[in-house]
This record gives sequence, structure tokens and C-alpha cells, in this order.
Amino acid sequence: MRQNLHTHSTYCDGKDQPEEMIQTAIAEKFDILGFSGHGHCIYDDASMSQQGQAKYIDEIRRLQKQYADEIQIYLGIEQDILGRVPNPRDFDYIIGSAHFVEHEGQFMSVDYSEEMMCKILHEWFHDDFLEYAKTYYQNVRMMKDWDEVDIIGHLDLLTKYNEGNKYFDFENPKYVSIACDTIDALANKIFEVNTGAIARGYRTSPYPYKNLLAYMQEKNIRICLNSDCHDRTKLACNFQESLEMIRSVGYGSMVILTSDGFKDLSLEAFQ
Repeated sequence: MRQNLHTHSTYCDGKDQPEEMIQTAIAEKFDILGFSGHGHCIYDDASMSQQGQAKYIDEIRRLQKQYADEIQIYLGIEQDILGRVPNPRDFDYIIGSAHFVEHEGQFMSVDYSEEMMCKILHEWFHDDFLEYAKTYYQNVRMMKDWDEVDIIGHLDLLTKYNEGNKYFDFENPKYVSIACDTIDALANKIFEVNTGAIARGYRTSPYPYKNLLAYMQEKNIRICLNSDCHDRTKLACNFQESLEMIRSVGYGSMVILTSDGFKDLSLEAFQ
């Protein structure tokens, strides 16, 4: 079984047309491919326009039918907390994510660039990473009662530029406590293991960091493995290594998306 439910095309900030991504997925023997364009959000230049989003829906539905005999295609969307989808039933599933923090009415992206992240940390939080983390994770926890959200995207996105503990210690007990409280609040959701920062050269391990993934396993949180693909050549980026990490913390299954909703499948079925 090979599945990816976090896929970005030229409708937002991806490099490839949807059909090109489908053809690559078929060639690489994927069973399931879900598209998750960035839903319209006025603060996010990478998101789809309202008109673009309508065209995206139409094209993915068309391709879903066209390739039905070769691969299961699903229409999803990545919904930022600042841009809730008005008609969630238009989609087969929704990934919920937090990309921004706010200060005095201004919004800045936590993952746009290391320079912007440093500006947030220095100017807004006076170099106190724990305060930064509290604000970010409060935003993530907003999705607790949002029934439309199926999957929590890249839980610890604020750590994108923290490879080698550059800005703080991943194992800091106070930080871990903040993150774990967020996992507890969202325990009814599926969480993704996301290899996107590896594909783009920022990290050597996926989101979430291994200690948080181990906590999820202890709490019986359901997970799926996604590449957050923006480039079809990275569709299965670091999947084998991530599967090994998932096994190492004790997981025995992950979820797949089917026509009847999300189902658990033994980890042994994945490749």
C-alpha cells in the first residue's frame, strides 16, 4: 500500500499539474493519491483564489473519474485556521493546519522563511521560544471542535528551521508539555507524519519530532504518512525511513482513505 493525502499542484504553490502528479503516482505504484490544495485564505499568498478553488474542485473530480481504474484519487483541501472552508462537503477530506501567528493585528508565517521566523521570534516574542510555542499551539488547538477537519497537518511546523536544536531543544520538557497538551486536545483527529521539510532540505526527520510521535502512540492517536508534496519527484520522499521511525515508537497500523471513510490498515501493508 502506498498513499499520499497531502499533495499540492499548480493550483496553489506546487510545481506540477494535477494530471502530471497522478501519472507519477501511478508510475511509482501508489494506490491512493489525495490532493490538498491550499484553501483560500486572505493572509496566504500561496493559497488558491476563490475562482481558482472552484476550478480545482472541477478538475480533481474530472481526473478522479478519468483514472478510476488505475488509482484512487481523492479531493481534499488544506484549510488554514485563518481560512475555514465555507462548504466542507465539497471535499472528500480536510487537512487542518496553522501557518501563521498574530501580533497586534499583524500576521506572519511560521514557515515562509528562516528570516521571517527569526523576526517573529525576536521582535514579537523577545527570543523566548516557549512563548512563541504557546501562541502557535494555541492556534493549532482551535481545531479541537472543528468537525470538518479530519487530519492535523504538520503539527510542529514552527520547528521547521530548528534542525540540530538551532533555536531550542526539541527535548525541552516545557516545550514538550505544550505540544503534548495540544495532542491531547486534538486526540479525536488523525495526525500526519509529514516529510515535506525533508524534501525541501530543512530537516532530516519528519513532522512531528520523534518524541511527540511516541507520545501519540502512547495515547492511541491515529496517524497517516504524507509527503506534503509540492514536486512530483518527491512524492514518496523519505517514506521508508519514516515507516521505520513509526514502527520504532510502537505503531502497528496507519489509516488509509477509502470510499467509506478512513480505515485502519496494518503497518505491514505499507511500503
